[in-house]
Amino acid sequence: MPSVSAHVALTLAQHVDAVFGVMGNGNAYFLDALETQTDATFTAVRHEQGAVVAADAHFRASGRIAAGTSTYGAGFTNTITALAEAVQAHVPLVLVVGDEPTSGPRPWDVDQIALASAVGARTYTVGRTDAAATTVIAVEHALTYRVPVVLAIPYDVAALEAGAVPAAPAPRLPAPLAPRGDFAEGMLDEIAAALRDAERPFLLAGRGAWLAGAGEALGALAAQTGALTASSALGRGIFPDTRYDLGVTGGFGAEGAMELVRTADVAVVFGASLNQFTMRFGDLFAPGTRVFQIDTAPAATHAHVGGFVRADARLAAEALVARLSSPSAAPDSGGVSGADSAAVSARPWRETVDVAAARTYEAGDELAPDGRLDPRSAARRIAELLPEDRVVVSDGGHFIGWANMYWPVAAPDRMMMIGTAFQSIGQGWPSVVGAALARRDATIVLTSGDGGGLMAIADLESAVRAAGGRGMAVVWNDAAYGAEVNLYGLKGLAEGPMRIPEVDFAAFGAAVGAEGVVVRTLGDLDRLAAWAEEDPATRRFLVLDLRISGDVIAPYQQEIIRVNS
Repeated sequence: MPSVSAHVALTLAQHVDAVFGVMGNGNAYFLDALETQTDATFTAVRHEQGAVVAADAHFRASGRIAAGTSTYGAGFTNTITALAEAVQAHVPLVLVVGDEPTSGPRPWDVDQIALASAVGARTYTVGRTDAAATTVIAVEHALTYRVPVVLAIPYDVAALEAGAVPAAPAPRLPAPLAPRGDFAEGMLDEIAAALRDAERPFLLAGRGAWLAGAGEALGALAAQTGALTASSALGRGIFPDTRYDLGVTGGFGAEGAMELVRTADVAVVFGASLNQFTMRFGDLFAPGTRVFQIDTAPAATHAHVGGFVRADARLAAEALVARLSSPSAAPDSGGVSGADSAAVSARPWRETVDVAAARTYEAGDELAPDGRLDPRSAARRIAELLPEDRVVVSDGGHFIGWANMYWPVAAPDRMMMIGTAFQSIGQGWPSVVGAALARRDATIVLTSGDGGGLMAIADLESAVRAAGGRGMAVVWNDAAYGAEVNLYGLKGLAEGPMRIPEVDFAAFGAAVGAEGVVVRTLGDLDRLAAWAEEDPATRRFLVLDLRISGDVIAPYQQEIIRVNS
């Protein structure tokens, strides 16, 4: 007869096709059932944090929920930082864990429910009679609230017989949040009027707009209004017409593009939280800019917002398109049909600016004054050589500026910054695992620093095994924790704790079956050009160990230094 663990595995596999984790006493029966009785794919990682990170990356790359798994106690506590990141980033996933027996904790048990709650994750504990139903509830909770959920199996329950697996209903998902009430409709009328009268309209979209599927409607709205567009770091590529797109706002934005944003007279923000980095610490918009925000948050998320509508980004964008297509149309009309024939005349602003020039970043020199690679020129050269089908996953650290500035991607699900929501490092290598399983048709490119790369080095092996020739990593190796050197070394604090003995990541890669290349000059990147032309089925995972100068500070970091100085 199926066990309680089998009930969990068989029910979960109806909604999840990828599970990542480390086997231990607490999840042994669950993994046995998953492997022998379901079609779900289990991929082993080497550290429990990687189980959650891989599931996180899988969702960001594909939009499909995945699961992680670990044992109880030490296995579970190893997942906490990654759980906190997924909570902060609003990423749904299920973490299946062993837990203390129902008779009470043993010496090695901890209060896992309290630990998960402390970082914002809810726990559902299965029993002998309700394991299938509880599993469905956990999946439903994760998808509804876009958060990670812990699904706990008590140790003394895991192997108990539980009878036939009952049929469980599919999780119920909420409908997109439509604008409701006179206030919301009136505010949409006001936004439409402001866009209609604007001389320099600007549209900004974030990851929330991408998750809402708002790209087409936003493209129609931009065409109607003649607006320039841009995105947050997590929304890049959402606007379909790149001719008038200024790229990423905030510290990753080009200086010329950000100057254009400050000249906008009306700005409408869709599905972006307007955090301090996107807003350039409050300097993104000029004081005279009328700023409107549309988001599913309960209220406006920045003090500069003058008008707010709580709504799904796609539905709100379609409502605005309808209003601008036919000013006399009813306030609740939707859709984008007829937009081309009845569109408001495009404003001349975006036709008179040189968007390509505004988006230009500094080229940099081949070598910095200290004789090491200039990360700007290296980033530019790598961008020229990367495969077109790339999906970029990023660890956290000072280096995040280089890929985000110089490496364009086609859509928001092709650039993932895992760790930045919780300001953590060391989640890069296992991100490759989840993204590789989610996007089997793409080349997965990791961008990582040497500090974060070392912190997660156990899952270098996992990344190489999971991605094979469809994966590569760029390690920005400045022999330091660069962000700390830039913030605190410049203040005169002791730099010893901020420095890292230079590590040979190329050798690390070779030790686990990858091809490693130490890059000291731009000419050394020719290997990437040749690798990109080889058959992914026969080439090896590529690790580029870039020996860069730490003296070149990314613009976003310069902003942080300015604010904190």
